[in-house]
Amino acid sequence: MRFREAFGAAFDALRANRLRSALTMVGVIIGVASVVMLVAIGSGAKQEVEQQVEGLGSNLILVVPGEFSFGSAPAVSRLKLDDVDYLGRVVGDRQAVAATVTSSEEVRVGTRSEYVTVSGTNENVPLVFDRPLARGRYLSAGDVATRRRVAVLGSEIATTVFGDLDPLGRQISVAGVRFRVIGVFAPLGSAFGVSRDKEVDVPVTAAQRLFGVDRIDALAIKAPTVDSVDELQGRLVAALEQKYPGQKFSAVTQTQILGTIGTILGLLTLVLAAIAGISLLVGGVGVSNIMLVSVRERTREIGLRKALGARQQDILLQFLIEAVLLTSIGGLIGIGIGVGAALLANTFTSLPAAVAWWSIALAFGVSVGVGVFFGVFPARRAGRLDPVVALRTE
Repeated sequence: MRFREAFGAAFDALRANRLRSALTMVGVIIGVASVVMLVAIGSGAKQEVEQQVEGLGSNLILVVPGEFSFGSAPAVSRLKLDDVDYLGRVVGDRQAVAATVTSSEEVRVGTRSEYVTVSGTNENVPLVFDRPLARGRYLSAGDVATRRRVAVLGSEIATTVFGDLDPLGRQISVAGVRFRVIGVFAPLGSAFGVSRDKEVDVPVTAAQRLFGVDRIDALAIKAPTVDSVDELQGRLVAALEQKYPGQKFSAVTQTQILGTIGTILGLLTLVLAAIAGISLLVGGVGVSNIMLVSVRERTREIGLRKALGARQQDILLQFLIEAVLLTSIGGLIGIGIGVGAALLANTFTSLPAAVAWWSIALAFGVSVGVGVFFGVFPARRAGRLDPVVALRTE
């Protein structure tokens, strides 16, 4: 029997039992759709994180106390404001060092209030990070030196507490202390699930007085060139550990952050895809079961065909094609559903999703493989039937 004839016979057999074929494909459809959708969400999350980290600026080095690792509690900081000048000498440019101390505080204007991240920073932040302003100005060296109570608002918090009013020159209350608004950031979006448009920047010296601390949480340094990042990273840590004997410090680059996050998200995506793949396994078992039932129902047909000259491999090929057709059609439907669900999630929800071509190819390949794997046993059983015994079957 030629392949074309075997394919036609298999297709006719599936079409004769449309409902059973459709129900058999459900497990494969769910499995393939789940794999495509979850991989798309994982890939989208990875791309979004990469864009967010890269959007902070270029050639960045983040200096923090202790050993840096994701998920661990931050170490108690011994960094001081004069470390800006200290590391500025190491870098060769004081303006390349930005200081930060943060706290969650209530911002209030009249009856409107919101809890936001209040960051005490110095005047170098716009030179280190990409933080465009929509209007007004950023903090100056004079604001930091004199502990001036001035603030730069994120676009979302500005709208929340001022509504349609122009916030420039107006007063806001931060943790019960009045600050004058001198600038508003352009919309920045979210970073790591936290809205950057709900941040308020104030002079680091004013923030230290407001929070009742004298420390700096972290220092961000902009390296002169990409090639100097690795070398500068070691020098910064060595300089701080020399100044603070017995203390550990970490200098983390964007590449290291992206690598760590990429590994975590990659493993998470793999785990999710593996869980979704269980549905494919269940679907494959269903295909095998239905094909065994089909062999039993068509025993007389098989016997008649073998009596008329059909070879064992002809029968095997037909039933194998039936199994592969079931899973392939189910795989194509599942791919369509998975891609559609991923696009809808990306458009109408906060879940990022990026459909990867390799996930579609992998899902379809696995669905075909499931058909082959779970179709071989029923097909071989059909091919090995004795024609005399088969013809006697009622």
